[in-house]
Amino acid sequence: MTPDRLEADYLIETPLDPAKVAEVMAGEQSCGTFTRVHGETDDLRARARAVVERIEELPAADTPSLPNSWLERKKQPGPWRRAKVTISFPTANIGANLPTLAATVAGNLYDLGEVTGLRLESVRVPAAYRAGFDMPRHGVAGTRRLTGVAEGALVGSIIKPNVGLSAEETGELVGQLCAAGLDFIKDDEISADPVHAPLAERIPAVMARVRRHQDRTGKHVMVAFNITDETDAMRRHADLVEREGGSCVMVSLNWCGFSAVQTLRRSTGLALHGHRNGFGAFSRHPMLGIGFDAYQVLWRLAGVDHMHVHGLQGKFAQPDAEVIDGARACLTPLTDGGDDRVMPAFSSGQWAGTVPVTWDAAGTDDLLFMAGGGIMAHPDGPAAGVASIRQAWAAVRAGTSLPDAAQSQPELKRALDFFGAKP
Repeated sequence: MTPDRLEADYLIETPLDPAKVAEVMAGEQSCGTFTRVHGETDDLRARARAVVERIEELPAADTPSLPNSWLERKKQPGPWRRAKVTISFPTANIGANLPTLAATVAGNLYDLGEVTGLRLESVRVPAAYRAGFDMPRHGVAGTRRLTGVAEGALVGSIIKPNVGLSAEETGELVGQLCAAGLDFIKDDEISADPVHAPLAERIPAVMARVRRHQDRTGKHVMVAFNITDETDAMRRHADLVEREGGSCVMVSLNWCGFSAVQTLRRSTGLALHGHRNGFGAFSRHPMLGIGFDAYQVLWRLAGVDHMHVHGLQGKFAQPDAEVIDGARACLTPLTDGGDDRVMPAFSSGQWAGTVPVTWDAAGTDDLLFMAGGGIMAHPDGPAAGVASIRQAWAAVRAGTSLPDAAQSQPELKRALDFFGAKP
């Protein structure tokens, strides 16, 4: 990759020659279309056209992954050839413009008549181009500073019930969770500014408990308030969180969009907790959409500090390998020599028993380990649930199995017995 070009990797499926389809992709997403047009000089093409860098053909499929009226009209038969394709784009075509970057590396490609499957797998940007975009304000190191957690995974939970609690009831619950020993508490993605607990009331009610706990213990618990809304409202909500002494806000990335999140990033010094709800619509089909590696690059350019990756052995559809790759991607700088790492947030079905596989996969405890039922449903209460998770993390860092560690730690033993750990 050269300093003036970015690269994108794709997986494509087509009954045509993959090399010719790759050229169509390059032309469609730069200076051309399906054929050379008036004004498209050789000089212009040399300066502005995308370039097919690599093609690796894969085993073909017997049937197409997706319907395609264009190919049906042509009565184009299979086999349905698959290939990995790498295309480079001149950064000058795009500038430091995140929505246009997304439109360039994805955009109309999904609608091309030549393909019966297309998936954006990864994006790589040169250092000079990356410098034109937002950085995380806090990332891994800053999140540790804000919470006072110098080592070990940050243990978090989610406010449940996720909707229905009043502002005061939410505040009371947060006070209990603070007392239980959590580092991090977040709203659910569907609880933003409801009538029964508007943010104007909920933020002061919650932060009163956070400040009270901090006065007693010296510990600042990070609360990620879900401020998902239209842009001006998000900025107002973030300002209130800051005035109340908070340190973090959460946004539903896919529904706010790149521009809104960039505007929010530039208007607040709070940590931005990026929730990816809806990502399955973009990613679950293996021959369509966008893989998490490419997805997290785009959102990191918007300046988020945390990114959800789901959980290992959790309740959602993603395989563990995808979760592992996602966490490692978040913890890898986008360019050599920089530190724009963001903290991966593990959630969904997590408890003390999923700590070993998380440690083995991530190879680090620079992560948010969030458990709802794994804490709140512990038979001895939330404080014991938090303790069981901390004991599990201490065990794996020391190279001790959970059953061995549980012999001297009743909270961990109760968790293993109750939730059904397997040796």
